[in-house]
Amino acid sequence: MVQMTEKWTNDRPGDIGYDERLAAFETRVARGDKVEPGDWMPRDYRDQLIRLIHVHANSEICGALPEGTWIPHAPSLKRKLALVAKVQDEVGHGQLLYRAAETLGKPREEMIEELISGKAKYSNVFHYPAETWADVCVIAWLIDAAAIVNQAMMAEGSYGPYSRALKRICYEEAFHLTHGYDMCISMATGTPVQREMLQDAINRWWKPIMMFHGPSDKESTHTAQLMRWRIKLKTNDEQRQEFLRKYLPKMFNLGLKVPAEWNLRFDEKTKTWLYNEPDWDEFKSVVRGSGPVSAKRLETRRLAHEQGRWVREALSAAAAGKRVPMPPTANVG
Repeated sequence: MVQMTEKWTNDRPGDIGYDERLAAFETRVARGDKVEPGDWMPRDYRDQLIRLIHVHANSEICGALPEGTWIPHAPSLKRKLALVAKVQDEVGHGQLLYRAAETLGKPREEMIEELISGKAKYSNVFHYPAETWADVCVIAWLIDAAAIVNQAMMAEGSYGPYSRALKRICYEEAFHLTHGYDMCISMATGTPVQREMLQDAINRWWKPIMMFHGPSDKESTHTAQLMRWRIKLKTNDEQRQEFLRKYLPKMFNLGLKVPAEWNLRFDEKTKTWLYNEPDWDEFKSVVRGSGPVSAKRLETRRLAHEQGRWVREALSAAAAGKRVPMPPTANVG
């Protein structure tokens, strides 16, 4: 892990030379330079990045759970193999992102402990259950599509390690998106029962999808600062509009509909999609751990963490040249 340095961990507004350092930093960021781990940075910049990257890493790990439960029930060997590969990729993305956050001085072990204790947040969409195979299809297509809109934008952001990790992640997510779209096409052009299942999944997932990019710009408390420092390059509402422009036509071409209660319509004058605003109080409650399956998700993560303890201990022992412990279920007779 990159060691934190005195020049930016203890620097505060009001310190001698702080304003000059801040001005130089913001000039670099404004012209598109990348900030690297050993560079001077405002403490708020570091803290905002840790918050964002930590939530993103948690989301990749927790995002593997709803799809992972469907691996044994995939309808064909082809779908099973693709889903196994996708789940493996998502967990790998989480590890890349934890590593990026570590460059800012926060240990991975601390981040994982905060996740499994319920202190840390993860994306709203992964607080909901995947009830049918059609849910897996919608997650792999539309939720991954919404994620790519966000990640492709963040990949051009100002912090080097996060930007580079996201470029690799986006490359792999593009395959996931194609996989999900193919599954939705198969369902939408299949039997009446399959089409009904897919539309039902759309109906249930549309609310989490519309909330995915975060509160509307008038509700967001962090966006202005994040954009000033080019951590983000687009607002939440701009990302939501980009998603709607790209993927609503594809949905409509498959004969899929947005639930009527959203009152979705296109404004020709502003060239934007209008809709009934989501309940942002509900969104905040969900990401704080009050979603339909929030407790179940965390319990699954706790169990996996505990069952994997012997692996971590074995790796630590091997690195220290000590005797590697046997797994707890090993047959030593």
